[in-house]
Amino acid sequence: MREELIVSGRLNRLIDPYLQIWHWHIPLYLFLGGLAAGILFFAALVTIQGKENKYPTAARIAPFITPILLSFGLLALLLDLNHKLYFWRLYTTIRIESPMSWGAWTLMVVTPLSLIWCALNIKEIFPKWDWKYPVLISVEAFFRKHLLIISWVMLVFSLILGVYTGILLSAFNARPLWNTSILGPLFLTSGLSTGAAAIVLMSRNHLERHYFAKIDLMLIGIEVFLIIHMFMGFLASTQVHIEAAQLFLGGPYTTIFWLFVFSLGLVIPAILEILELRGFKMPYWLAPTLVLTGGIMFRFIMTYAGQASRWLY
Repeated sequence: MREELIVSGRLNRLIDPYLQIWHWHIPLYLFLGGLAAGILFFAALVTIQGKENKYPTAARIAPFITPILLSFGLLALLLDLNHKLYFWRLYTTIRIESPMSWGAWTLMVVTPLSLIWCALNIKEIFPKWDWKYPVLISVEAFFRKHLLIISWVMLVFSLILGVYTGILLSAFNARPLWNTSILGPLFLTSGLSTGAAAIVLMSRNHLERHYFAKIDLMLIGIEVFLIIHMFMGFLASTQVHIEAAQLFLGGPYTTIFWLFVFSLGLVIPAILEILELRGFKMPYWLAPTLVLTGGIMFRFIMTYAGQASRWLY
């Protein structure tokens, strides 16, 4: 008699009937990381363009929340780990083919850069701030002298951080909903959009708000384009990808996605921004608040719906 041993994880309560390993920690981190990336990108871009005085909120004030965003995002990641004391092992090697390795090292660069940026602009928040010690004054002078180089480094790494939040999901080929190359650019665009929305929300400068409302409007258009083409790609692909798309096209995620993400998070803010740019009196906080709400809901929905999609039925 021939015996065969079959090893399967299908009886694991976290896998069958569908994957339930990633909970609120991961989508919260994806949102906070993307938002921080968007804010830092615009801070670096405005500085490189020499428009810090024209757009002070983007260049000097909004970046102050990025260390807080990154800290809470990293805390969410830490809480998600089963073996929390061994997180440092991510930094014992560099694996080019691993999205998590890319993310770990990118955060290692972006987090101190955000702190340096805050230190260089701290007098915008606290005008009487004094570094007191000569060594700290010398360090500040050194970084200020090389501000343009720091800006370029932060620009590049903020883009990597923004696109990584999408690649982290798309690297999981076993989840058909995540198995698309559009996810990286889509998450990057969404992160930039939420970053622009946060700047509009924080700014008290009418010219600055209008400028970033125009940028956000353009980014919303790109998001809509990418979302539509993502579903077109799914519907033109294999049966499992069609079934993954159907989660949003008549399935359990249809209402919550098209109402709260696509409509309230993208279309309506775009209409409000167009009306405001045309001179209509609109509450300046409404459109960016909807964009931020839609951004976080998008990540929660994509994370949970992606785990519900699968190859085996």
